Amino acid sequence: MAKNKTTETEINVTDFINSYVDNDLKKADSFKLIELMQSWTGFEPKMWGPTIIGFGSYHYKYASGHEGDAPMLGFSPRKAEFSLYVYSPVAGSEQLLDSLGKFKMGKACIYVKKLSDINIDVLEKICKITIAYLNEHHECAACRQ
Repeated sequence: MAKNKTTETEINVTDFINSYVDNDLKKADSFKLIELMQSWTGFEPKMWGPTIIGFGSYHYKYASGHEGDAPMLGFSPRKAEFSLYVYSPVAGSEQLLDSLGKFKMGKACIYVKKLSDINIDVLEKICKITIAYLNEHHECAACRQ
C-alpha cells in the first residue's frame, strides 16, 4: 500500500508563509485564515506536506483498505488562489455554498482568490459542519468541536 504523502511535518507555519507567499494581500489573508481556523477548531496550525496548513487531525480508512491521517480543516495559499480544505458534503452544507460568495468547487476543496470574496460567517458554518461530521464518522483522537 502506498504511503500517504501529505503528513504532518515540523516546518514552522509562519516561516512557510513568509517564504512561500510573495503577495502581501495573500500573506495577510493567510494569517487571518490561521486566526479563524485556530479559533474554530481549538488547534494550533501545523504544516501537512510541503504546502498545506492544517488544524487538528482525524484518521480515515476507506473500503479499499487505504488509511491515513488528515487535518480536520486546512488551507494552502497557492499562487493563483487559496485551496480551502473545509468542506464535507453533508446535509445543510450544500445550501451554505449558495451564500458563500465567489469561489470554485474542486473535488476536495473550495478555491478562493481572496478572503474578501467570501462571507466569513458562512465559511465558519461550513467548517463547523465539517468538524461535527468528522467527529461523528472518523477516529478523532485530537478532534473537538
